Amino acid sequence: MNQEKDQVLVAHLAKQGIDDKMVNGHPAGLFVLFFTEMWERFSYYGMRALLTLFLISTIADGGWEWSNERAMKLYGLYTGFVYLTPLIGGMIADKLTGFKKAILIGALIMTLGHLSMAFEAVNSGFFFLGLLLMILGNGMFKPNISSMVGNLYPDKSAKKDAGYTIFYMGINAGSFLGMLLCGYIGEKIGWHYGFGLAGVFMFFGMLQFYFGQKIFGIIGDTPKALQAHHDEKVKNNEEVDEIIPRNVVRDRLIVVTIFMLASIVFFLSFEQAGGSMSIFAKDYTQRVLSGDSAVAFKWIDTILTIAPIIIVTIVLIALARKIYKQYPLTILFTAISFGIIWGLGLWKVFREIGITGSEVGASWFQILNAFFIISLASSFSKFWEKIWNPSGPVKFAMGLILVGIGFAALAYGANDIPQGAKTASVSMIWLVIAYFFHSAGELCLSPVGLSYVSKLSPKKFLGLLFGCWFCASAIANFIGGFLGSYIDKITAEHSMSYFFMIFAIVPAVTALLLIVFNPILKKMMHGIN
Repeated sequence: MNQEKDQVLVAHLAKQGIDDKMVNGHPAGLFVLFFTEMWERFSYYGMRALLTLFLISTIADGGWEWSNERAMKLYGLYTGFVYLTPLIGGMIADKLTGFKKAILIGALIMTLGHLSMAFEAVNSGFFFLGLLLMILGNGMFKPNISSMVGNLYPDKSAKKDAGYTIFYMGINAGSFLGMLLCGYIGEKIGWHYGFGLAGVFMFFGMLQFYFGQKIFGIIGDTPKALQAHHDEKVKNNEEVDEIIPRNVVRDRLIVVTIFMLASIVFFLSFEQAGGSMSIFAKDYTQRVLSGDSAVAFKWIDTILTIAPIIIVTIVLIALARKIYKQYPLTILFTAISFGIIWGLGLWKVFREIGITGSEVGASWFQILNAFFIISLASSFSKFWEKIWNPSGPVKFAMGLILVGIGFAALAYGANDIPQGAKTASVSMIWLVIAYFFHSAGELCLSPVGLSYVSKLSPKKFLGLLFGCWFCASAIANFIGGFLGSYIDKITAEHSMSYFFMIFAIVPAVTALLLIVFNPILKKMMHGIN
């Protein structure tokens, strides 16, 4: 059965003019996208890890000394607009540029954005210009690279969900390394160094994609070129894509809309990581360690730093073996960037080992999400492919339940914080538990959501509908940032535990609704599972 499915995949690739080289059973092109997205997420999450902390840090520490409320509102606006502009970027790619050019344009604009932010110490205007460029560049980049992943697989391929889960591992490898290294350098060395480092790897990501883009055949070409390819197939009486009845398209788009609404609920909770959870880590968590605790943490931090770099290096070696002869510059630029990552990772480890005692950086906790994703992604991919592959609504419900459990753990851990307290020393274990459940929930919902948008959407509107998917994340970030800005008020009037329980209950209720309506939604997907 698996062999038959592989043959279907090979035939699908041949129709698009794509080489059928495989890496771990998936098209080699998936891993070029994996590394491109990895460096883009390095840049985004590296900067995001610093944003709130930089704004609320004292002027003496190089920050701007903003209030929690003001910082959270800017954080919500920035992260919201980052996910709103893909709606426009998807439309531009669908109508004008195609996916490939849109990705390259977006990567260049984001590189310039990071460069601008590196000069925040010269003039604050560079900081805001950098945020604007990041927003615009992400709009061109984000929906279109996700669309390209979907086009590598037939809609009914069992490998599609698994392919998106592998791609998601790349997203989180980048976010892990970005938060780890930019967060560490920003907090310990200087904010502008952290902001600038993020841009270096965005530039490498752009180069490795540029020199490897031919691996995708016609996928991502301009709409004009795709139409010419389609007309040629018709002229030669070759098989063309099936025409889907209007009622089927309508039903599937309704399901996509419901998934988008569910993702809003998930991400308004999940995205507290860079906001209220960062504030909780900074002001309410015991982070100063000494003696055996400091030694144990240094070993854990060493493993957390080096293990993911090893895992992703193995992926790079597997890709290099398949495509180095055809695309040497793609592998070369990725290898150079990995050399820099290895150097920075080892420098960080040895620097920390040489310091007596240890203070865990507030940004450090954000790497746990990405670490758990990298560690669990392969298992989830195999689980969906070989053991149990429930319907989309059930996977979404599982994700919502798990994120709710994470916040319930935080609420329990914060139970002893007095009403209105400005500081506390809660054990780090509650943040670790919360990030574990959030990560497991994310793997049930986010890569699966990308896969279902790809499977259920009409192909000629794919970029637009991926833009809409990220637009749902924009709404979630706006709402999440707004709710997070009330952390001080809710803590003063009720408690910190009360604040976190809001983000536990709302996802759980949404999950229950999805389970109840699962049979109807499955029917409306018309054979897509």
